[in-house]
Amino acid sequence: MFEEETDSAIVERCRKGDVEAFGTLVDRYQRPIFHAVLHSVWNYEDAREICQQSFLKAFEHLDSFNTNLKFFSWIYRIAMNESINHLKARRPSEPLQEDGVYPSATPDPQVAFEALQRTHMVHRAMAALEEKYRAVLILCHILQLSYRDAAESLNLEEKTVKSRLFSARQLLREQLEAMGHAG
Repeated sequence: MFEEETDSAIVERCRKGDVEAFGTLVDRYQRPIFHAVLHSVWNYEDAREICQQSFLKAFEHLDSFNTNLKFFSWIYRIAMNESINHLKARRPSEPLQEDGVYPSATPDPQVAFEALQRTHMVHRAMAALEEKYRAVLILCHILQLSYRDAAESLNLEEKTVKSRLFSARQLLREQLEAMGHAG
């Protein structure tokens, strides 16, 4: 049976001059990193640009990557730092962009509209949370990482991730209730 090459092995190939090997890492992690960034900045085009910048930065600093760690955790931290920098540079009064929301595949327009309204409400509620809570929600619920992988990505203890996730869920529920969504 074919065994998939490890991230560390791919990084080592890159370090030895195989520039094309980095494309394997991009293919492997571009989608989850893009979705994490999208749920941080709430704008599709900004998320695409931040994702590209993150992978470029990772490639430029590949020599500093510790191959004892997971590549996903490293690129995730780079992407979240880039997202935070983007949000800090953005004017605080700028409204949330709605073009980052995926349209529903439901053929019934009423059902699609209601789903879109719920999605917007959740986006607004998540955007109101502190980054530390939003990050655990994105990693554990949207990207469906294990507690251990989320902890590694955030450079936290696993028990801290569990605690923050519990608090994040409560805070998200409170935000939704304050917005008039009882659920």
